[in-house]
Amino acid sequence: MESRLARELQLQYQPVALSLSDEALPGARTPPKGRACVMRFLVDAARGETVALDSGTVSCRGGLIGLGFAKNVSHMPGGEEGFYRFLSTGNRPHLKELGPGMSDDFLDGERYLKTPELVKLFVEGLPAVEIFQRYVVLRPLSAVQPGDGPLSVTLLADPDQLSALVVLSNYGRETADNVIVPMGAGCHQIGIHVYREAERETPRAVVGLTDLSARLCVNALIGDRFLTFSVPWRMFWEMERDVPGSFLERTTWRKLKALRKRKR
Repeated sequence: MESRLARELQLQYQPVALSLSDEALPGARTPPKGRACVMRFLVDAARGETVALDSGTVSCRGGLIGLGFAKNVSHMPGGEEGFYRFLSTGNRPHLKELGPGMSDDFLDGERYLKTPELVKLFVEGLPAVEIFQRYVVLRPLSAVQPGDGPLSVTLLADPDQLSALVVLSNYGRETADNVIVPMGAGCHQIGIHVYREAERETPRAVVGLTDLSARLCVNALIGDRFLTFSVPWRMFWEMERDVPGSFLERTTWRKLKALRKRKR
C-alpha cells in the first residue's frame, strides 16, 4: 500500500510493517542464526526487503524478549541475577560462577541503570508479552496488500519528521499524551511496547531508538539522524485519515519542507 503520510513527510526510508505469522510470507528472507541486532533487520525492511524472524534466528537474548519470543530474562547467562548485573554494575565479581568467555559488557556492566535492584524493577515493568506465532515478519509497507492488516507500522524519522508525527498523533485526540518514549532496547520499542499499545482501546505511538546499543548498530548502517516512531495499525490508519486538512497542508510545514530541500 501507499502511505499519504509517508509521502507528505518525505521519508528517506520506507515505513516498516510488523506482522505476527505462523508462516514466513512469500519471498521473505529467513536469516540464519547469528550475532545481529534485531534493529539491523528493521533497516533491511526499510530498504525494501521482507524478513521473517523466529526464535531460532534471534541470537540476542534481549531481542527474544523485545519481539515477544520470551516472556522473562531467565534464559540470560547467569539467569535473572546475571542479567540484572549486566545492565548495571556487571558480573565480574561472579566470574567463577558464570565461567570464562563472557564479554566485557557482561562482566563490567552496561551501566544503563544504577543498581541491579533498579534493573529488576525495570524488567518487572516491561510488558509481559509472549507471542504464539512462529514468525515476526518485517516488510516495507509497500508490500502490504489491501485487507492484509499488520500489527504495527514503524517509521524512521528525523527531528522534523518526528515533530510532525507527534503533532499528528494528538491532532484528532481529546488528550495530548498520545506518544510515549519508554526506556528499553530498540527492539522493545518496536516490539512488546507496541504490542501492548495495540491492545489498548486508545493506542499510543512509541518513540524508540533511544537505546544506545541499538543506535550503535543503526548509525553504522544509515547514519545518526533517525529515531523510530511505531504505531499500532489502527492508529496508523487514524493518522493517515487525518492528513487531509491538517497542518501538513499548511504554511509552517511547507516552509520546513522547503528549508529541508535547500539543505540537501
